[in-house]
Amino acid sequence: MASRARVRAPELIGKGGWLNTGGNELTLSDLRGRIVILDFWTFCCVNCLHVLDELRELEERHRDTVVIIGVHSPKFAHEAEHQAVVDAVERYGVEHPVLDDPELATWKQYAVRAWPTLVVIDPEGYVVAQHAGEGHAHALGKLVEELTAEHGAKGTLRRGDGPYVPPEPVATDLRFPGKAVRLPGGSFLVSDTTRHQLVELAADGEKVLRRIGSGERGPAADSFNEPQGLALLPDGKVAVADTVNHAIRVFDPESGALETVAGTGKQWWQGSPTSGPAREVDLSSPWDIAWWQDRLWIAMAGAHQLWTYDPATGTVQVAAGTTNEGLVDGPAAEAWFAQPSGLAAAGDRLWIADSETSAVRWVQRTDTGDGYEVRTAVGTGLFDFGHRDGAADQALLQHPLGVTALPDGSVAIADTYNHALRRFDPASGEVTTLATDLREPSAAVLADDDIVVVESARHRLTRLRLPEEAVRVESVAHRTQRAATEVAPGKLRLDVVFQAPAGQKLDTRYGPSTRLLVSSTPPELLADGAGPDTDLGRDLVLADGVTEGVLHVSAMAASCDDDPAIEYPACHVHQQDWGVPVRVVDGGAPRLALVLAGLDEGA
Repeated sequence: MASRARVRAPELIGKGGWLNTGGNELTLSDLRGRIVILDFWTFCCVNCLHVLDELRELEERHRDTVVIIGVHSPKFAHEAEHQAVVDAVERYGVEHPVLDDPELATWKQYAVRAWPTLVVIDPEGYVVAQHAGEGHAHALGKLVEELTAEHGAKGTLRRGDGPYVPPEPVATDLRFPGKAVRLPGGSFLVSDTTRHQLVELAADGEKVLRRIGSGERGPAADSFNEPQGLALLPDGKVAVADTVNHAIRVFDPESGALETVAGTGKQWWQGSPTSGPAREVDLSSPWDIAWWQDRLWIAMAGAHQLWTYDPATGTVQVAAGTTNEGLVDGPAAEAWFAQPSGLAAAGDRLWIADSETSAVRWVQRTDTGDGYEVRTAVGTGLFDFGHRDGAADQALLQHPLGVTALPDGSVAIADTYNHALRRFDPASGEVTTLATDLREPSAAVLADDDIVVVESARHRLTRLRLPEEAVRVESVAHRTQRAATEVAPGKLRLDVVFQAPAGQKLDTRYGPSTRLLVSSTPPELLADGAGPDTDLGRDLVLADGVTEGVLHVSAMAASCDDDPAIEYPACHVHQQDWGVPVRVVDGGAPRLALVLAGLDEGA
């Protein structure tokens, strides 16, 4: 086996303490003899949720040698609340110990720059690999096999049960519900996300009438996997965003029949088809859906896009977004989104809750009627959020997950991480607060003169009277708490580190297998070096007079089996988006290294 750099792993510390350990605190010495995989995640991040799913099989297959430790490293202020982390661990079925690190202490010790990041520690306590982004399960599996053989031979491998202790189950009718729709008879259909079911509740929003789905996570015909969005179709059936199954299902309330109409069950990756027969095209974490302009529109959170499904032709296609993460308005094909998670149709507009930019946006036909354009009502970008009412260009939200069209033309906003229901009025351009003390509201639905809120972290529907006048809330503003990287003025070398997993190589038979896209906020930060290319290294030039901003870096690499005897080698895609806050100062670093896979030997 090739020799590896040996860097002693820093200790695991976090003010929030440990979850899923039965009250025990863990140290690296407790884990000596085991292969440890640290998963730096935050629960707002759909890419982090993808990695949780990627790790499940590896976790089960190597349970006696591998210990996965989730290190929860918050982006939003709400994510630094301990109870919110407790809720998220249950909500997403995390079955390994989790360290709650609200002050990013362990994140800083390991020099992590992006969510998600995976760090591998060998049985002797040394860091041997780092991977950012998604698509690394295969590489991790190979590395675990190598480490198992190496340390088994050395006598430094310790097998046995891990430190995971499951929490006690809680009996409630709903468990972290996601979205809801009102059926024609007055009852409510709710996506019971953590229990992988749909639940029909009576008109009072409390009595359970029936449950749909086996309740077992998975792709079976009668199963869901963390379902979210629901939309009533013109024929009375209900479309379901089966999020972690990467599929759109249709449920018939009359017959009880359940049918998959879009998606293959596999996650969409860069380079995969973006249109075609709906059952033959991969999707990526569809989070919400809405019927608008004779199509089912899909908030494709995992790809930062909007897609459509046309039942008349049985096809899907991209409708808006480039897959780049951020807030950019304009023609639909050029717009940027950041984890769109809520949709609401209202006349000539489709409203969007764009969660990672803490924004409310909309899609409408262009003036010429030959396409669509994207506009922003509230929100400025990935790193500004808070709770502030007033003029829309100054108002702040915090990771909203839902929008609801109101009868007067305004839109209600499930302002999830502010625990509030907000309202944007296009006529006045004002944002107000309708209600507070809602625990992680994720959606809302109209019921006569009331609005019924899906109060996700209280596991219930909450009925509110729509007030005639909203309540103004004292403003609170936040910025993402990651420290800015100090870089030198002028030329800045950007290196994305990628080392192909053992037994694999970059496959260039059909052209470049790597891709790098660089941009900045504000755009004026970069005098040169923005745009796409195939090299993973690039010289950037920072403009004079701009002292701080964010570098947006998107990288992808595909590696394939390196064995001439294999006629059709298996290939694996690795990809990650970074948003790196930078401050330009004399004496700052002349090089910025971002690790996609491997270790930065230039550090």
